[in-house]
Amino acid sequence: MDPTSRGPEEYGHDAEDRAPRPRPSREALTPDFGQHAASPVRMVRLVAGEHLVTVNPVDGSEIELCPPTERPERPVRRTPAARAEADRAARPPAPAGPDRPAPPLLGRQDERERLVRLLARGRSVRLVGPAGSGRTRMLDLVAEDCADLAPDGVVRLNGFRRTADDLLHDLFHAVYEAAEYRPDPEELLALVRDVGAVVIVDDLDFGGAALDDFLDATPECAFLFGATPDTPAPTADSAVEDVDLPGLDRAGGADLIERAVGRALSEEEANWAGDLWFESEGLPLRFVQAGALLRQRDRLRASAEAVDEYGVFEDARPLAGSTKADDTAGPGLPGPADDAGGEEIPLPSLGEAAAPAPLLASRLSASARATLRFAVALGGEVPHQAHLPALVGDTHADAALGELAACGLVSPVGTRYRLAAGVLTQLEAAGYADDGAETAHTAARHYAWWAGHPSVTPDRVCAEADAVLAALAVTAPAATGPAEDETCVPVELARTAAPAFAAGLHWSAWEKALRSGAEAARLSGAVADQAYFHHELGVLALCEGQLDRARAELDSSIGLRGALADKRGTVAGRRALALVADRSGDVPGVAALLAPDASDARPEQPVTPPRGTPAALPAPPPPTLVTHRQSGAAPTPAAHRRGGLRGLAKRNLVAAGAGALLVAVLGTVVTLGATSDNDAHNPSDRVGVNPSATTGLDDGNPGTDPPGDDPGTGDTGIATSRPTDPGPDGTLGTSDDPTPTGTTAPTPGPSSSPGTHDSGGPSSSPSPSTSGSPSGRPSTSTSSSPTGSPTGSSTPPTQTPTDSGTPTGSPTSDTSATAGGAVTSVPTASSGSAPEDSAGTPGTAGSSGSGEPVI
Repeated sequence: MDPTSRGPEEYGHDAEDRAPRPRPSREALTPDFGQHAASPVRMVRLVAGEHLVTVNPVDGSEIELCPPTERPERPVRRTPAARAEADRAARPPAPAGPDRPAPPLLGRQDERERLVRLLARGRSVRLVGPAGSGRTRMLDLVAEDCADLAPDGVVRLNGFRRTADDLLHDLFHAVYEAAEYRPDPEELLALVRDVGAVVIVDDLDFGGAALDDFLDATPECAFLFGATPDTPAPTADSAVEDVDLPGLDRAGGADLIERAVGRALSEEEANWAGDLWFESEGLPLRFVQAGALLRQRDRLRASAEAVDEYGVFEDARPLAGSTKADDTAGPGLPGPADDAGGEEIPLPSLGEAAAPAPLLASRLSASARATLRFAVALGGEVPHQAHLPALVGDTHADAALGELAACGLVSPVGTRYRLAAGVLTQLEAAGYADDGAETAHTAARHYAWWAGHPSVTPDRVCAEADAVLAALAVTAPAATGPAEDETCVPVELARTAAPAFAAGLHWSAWEKALRSGAEAARLSGAVADQAYFHHELGVLALCEGQLDRARAELDSSIGLRGALADKRGTVAGRRALALVADRSGDVPGVAALLAPDASDARPEQPVTPPRGTPAALPAPPPPTLVTHRQSGAAPTPAAHRRGGLRGLAKRNLVAAGAGALLVAVLGTVVTLGATSDNDAHNPSDRVGVNPSATTGLDDGNPGTDPPGDDPGTGDTGIATSRPTDPGPDGTLGTSDDPTPTGTTAPTPGPSSSPGTHDSGGPSSSPSPSTSGSPSGRPSTSTSSSPTGSPTGSSTPPTQTPTDSGTPTGSPTSDTSATAGGAVTSVPTASSGSAPEDSAGTPGTAGSSGSGEPVI
């Protein structure tokens, strides 16, 4: 490229093309009247136990059972580099401005060594000390000494307003890499049980049985808890040892003040420090604040000549000795005593040294004092220094946090800062809470815009959770209906912050935001927002296994959305409610649906009599396929209204039964058709499975197997009755066997006269029979009753192939012609014996002289 020309010469552009062009205007030449594109909605999919949750800030989160393909792999432990990064993220951010050295540990070396020895043995310890006693500083030093004791290193947790379950999840995410995954209680316990680390928990809020359960869940960890004397103590059976953290002695207090001032104390100041030590019981925080008072006093004692020489801060000098500094004062400014510059400024009184917050604040910059007002309005929560320029209205307001930290007015709590012990009460007494409601409303409006911005990640919102929840706690109870073209600020804040808390897996903050938002929506009359908050509370309760609460919240949400005709929201609520019903067991299983009912009891079916029943007894009717109807003429309307999985399963069972019935009927029809076709067109198929060696159909030889009733072989020949009595010799098939009964005889065909056979012989007496008719109603004919003589006086059983190819399949049948010329055979009664045919041959049905059956 040409060094004298910035144009791309290699692409063939000449000098005219390389000439600079005018920059386009920042504003459009014509106004944009089109609709602006909607900002993207932050939707996050996360796995909570066995559920897949899709966080939807618009219509409400959707929950379903997690498919196997969406299940995350088993979490893996963090590497040493990742653990170091997580440890840096767990510490509070450094205040803007020059680096300040950490306060030294004075007179606490014995306690420090004792804590390290106990942790090296795997013991758990509670470091008990009042607020402002230096517990946080001691925990930091002990953590540095124990960096190499455990395989998982040192884990820092914040116990301020956190439950045991919250700390277990925080420990899991500090050791394992598990983004967008919240394990269920069983899996959580299994994962944290294998963690071996030195866990530092500052500002512990619980004790007793909850602390014992927390320790039992993590047997491989050694804990160092920081607690105040009013924190519940562990039980007597727990293996937690308490170590008290005493205050500083008088020499240690004076030494801490000298380090804060940067010079040796005068005799008067040393006496003043002694009185302060007696009043404060040696709390290090009081000496840090006393050192800040002396440092401000030294700045006030600076001569006016030094200020005039450099010309700096001359227009922003606070009045000497004044407790109410001018709002235009610069940060940390030294002020002269008077124009002469030599006037001595007296030391603060003992009361001012014991409660120094108002005096210290009066000598700070306007941005620092405005930050204190926001902290007082938010219940002691100091906004992150990145938010201070927008809240205060000063581009350099982020330096205010450094001023407050140097004066000891704020102290670190986890990853943020809060007002130090006693400062909130002192500032409220000084009038910093007079406009607290308006200040909290301003903070809520800012956080509502910030939390809903697409560039803000859920982790950043979770880091600012305490300040956001504090703004909601102040503004939600005072929510009112918004004016025209305005929105309710607490409702808007809850709508934007709650999804971020859910996506960031900070579920305790999620629940608090939802409850505050529901209260604000109820007070302001925002029904749609109220339905959203109840839906989210139901989803949260379902994830936590609280099914009754989930059902109540979802029912409330569905009712509100039904009144608003919100179809999409109603569908989401009903899906979640169906999952609640499934988890609670409201839908019975298949076994319960298949269990018989008292109302579904079937009547007794007729039983087929055993073989050999006398002919005088009436034969039972042929079995028929009957579909049983439940009691009642018609289903009740309630039965039609039944829905859900129970109704679906019932309908599936009915459909399955109907299908099985249809298959059985079709199988019967096909079988009957196949057998009738064989009888009508292929008489040879009627021979038994063991045919005789001769060409006759039953020549009486011993090897002949006469066809008969063989239900198990599929034989479709002429039905006969085989002898059952072996005779005197005890052997079946010999000549002395009695004559078998149950021979078959043909019935008259459609064109035959009732009294004759085709062969010309007399016909047997007809028996009552039922024949089909075109109308489908059976017709019955009667005849004389048989005498029942053993020589064949009973009605002979008959089985004759019909033109339609359907065998009768019963011992006695009758035929009648139908409209189409087909003969329908209907079974009637069964006979136990049959006479010989006209030829005198037992076991045959009246045959012609050629041996072929009569058709």
